[in-house]
Amino acid sequence: MPTASLTRRVAFAAAHRYRRPEWSEERNREIFGACAWPNFHGHSYVCDVTVSGPIDDTTGFVVDLGVLDSILREQVRDRFDHRNLNVDIPEFADGKLIPSGENLARHIFQAVDRLLPVPAQVTRVTVAEDGTLSATYSRD
Repeated sequence: MPTASLTRRVAFAAAHRYRRPEWSEERNREIFGACAWPNFHGHSYVCDVTVSGPIDDTTGFVVDLGVLDSILREQVRDRFDHRNLNVDIPEFADGKLIPSGENLARHIFQAVDRLLPVPAQVTRVTVAEDGTLSATYSRD
């Protein structure tokens, strides 16, 4: 069945640091560099979420934009904006997921996909820390 895609961009500002608690501070700095400094650092993230599915013959939509916006507000903006990812988001606490762009993209992909009305599905999430670095998690 042919499908169409829709991409919505959402932005959030957050702080984080990369750290494995079972490693020494020296080992963390060796592997993660400046991203391991104890005082954290922040980014103005840009997150693109692509949703795909058949176009509804009645509405002309892959997904109702109001529904998608509500999910993105709850799962991305309200959850991450002006937060310390390591401290405020349990999934990224010490000993859990490193709050890398790759892990953020995967986490957002899974959270949004769970809440989308069928038959729409998330097919790609790209999280950019700045204009030079982004990570993408995709269905394929």
